[in-house]
Amino acid sequence: MLSKTGDTATFYAQGGIAVVLPDTLREDGDSIEAHVADTLAAGAGLCDPDAVRSIVADGYRAVLDLVADGASFDEAAPGSWALTREGGHSRRRIIHAGGDATGAEVQRALNIAAATLDIRHNHVAVEILHEAGAVTGVLVLNEDGLGVVHAPSVILATGGLGHLYSATTNPDGSTGDGVALAMWAGLPVSDIEFIQFHPTMLFDGHNAGRRPLITEAVRGEGAILVDSQGRSVTDGVHPMGDLAPRDAVAAAIHARMEETGAPCVFLDARRIEDFAKRFPTVTAACRAAGIDPTVEAIPVLPGAHYSCGGVVTDVHGRTDIAGLFAAGEVARTGMHGANRLASNSLLEGLVVGGRAGKAAATYALAAGPVTARPPEPAVRRALPRADLQRAMTRNAGVVRDGDGLRVLAAELDAASPRVIASRGDFEDVALTTAAGAVAAAALARTESRGCHHRRDYPDTDPALSRNLVAAGACC
Repeated sequence: MLSKTGDTATFYAQGGIAVVLPDTLREDGDSIEAHVADTLAAGAGLCDPDAVRSIVADGYRAVLDLVADGASFDEAAPGSWALTREGGHSRRRIIHAGGDATGAEVQRALNIAAATLDIRHNHVAVEILHEAGAVTGVLVLNEDGLGVVHAPSVILATGGLGHLYSATTNPDGSTGDGVALAMWAGLPVSDIEFIQFHPTMLFDGHNAGRRPLITEAVRGEGAILVDSQGRSVTDGVHPMGDLAPRDAVAAAIHARMEETGAPCVFLDARRIEDFAKRFPTVTAACRAAGIDPTVEAIPVLPGAHYSCGGVVTDVHGRTDIAGLFAAGEVARTGMHGANRLASNSLLEGLVVGGRAGKAAATYALAAGPVTARPPEPAVRRALPRADLQRAMTRNAGVVRDGDGLRVLAAELDAASPRVIASRGDFEDVALTTAAGAVAAAALARTESRGCHHRRDYPDTDPALSRNLVAAGACC
């Protein structure tokens, strides 16, 4: 296992895992069909229904595998997991751990399960090596320089691309590496224009870098979104109000901020009993920012959070290159469509990640040893990271338009060649490549759908009810 950093997006996940439990444990009225329907509704017509059903139906088994690895979830009563509800869900079906530290518990269990693996830290994958339609290994960079890892099967599990933007909920390593690696290998990347902005990222006046999010479960337990005048942010926007899918809530907050000129809105959670016990992670983040959520409303704004698209795979993580797999946020399985349903990310990661691991191991055994040939040096281009993040935030944020996207594309086209001599160099190149894909796809989607909002095309176009494949690698 190659790892460039100790941080994972999984660790920071707060809300939980969306999963339909057996009849005796689930909320009345919940079912696989209900969870599938909620996922399809959130995905705004671009989910693959077969993929959604496959992943949702396998969720409970995947969670039991995690429990077998040592994970423990909060209980409402002995033997009965506590359930909460989040935006877009019609039922309470979110299991959680440590109140709002689900990702940390999932990561803890996975770390234990992976303790016997050969994990090579501070190794950056800089190119996928392949020959005759099959993967042969990875070109890697570490403190000793470039080298080749020979492998008959490879899994991309590189996370997202939140650091395309000035402020994000993602850890520092979320720089679009897997998307860039796949594009350079000639693989299709789809739905990359659909970047989900979490509606409630904590605002403390320093809107840059990785920022804490305020889990959607806070609204599931009764918190409400208001502006500085105490007016509801989502009244009249969506029938589900503050528990609407994330795209609708983020757009409503963005619109209210534009209307009022305010830098944020507020999440009032003062009505929630035992808030600090139920949400210890949120409480700690708020108090670190000088906010007491039990006596004052929490200032929030949308922040770059999740890439709904990515490297095109099937529900076992297989790509178009034999032996190359992708799982988690880097992959586009068809689960999320134009907008991910809350807490479906850990669900997809567990299900598809487990399947991809098994499929990759089976393929490697059948393929046998391989030898990868070092590649010819490639010229890649990169914008300075701060410049790229400012351009993306300004022109490809919650709401975009054609003029801004064309300005963005021109800036990216002017990127200078960069020699990849460090992790930072590689990440800047990967971000520039991923940004080019986002800009091209967002320009091509001349409509508003899911978490892609075009100011110049505010309506949904039925003719665009299809998945778009991003243009070839630009950098």
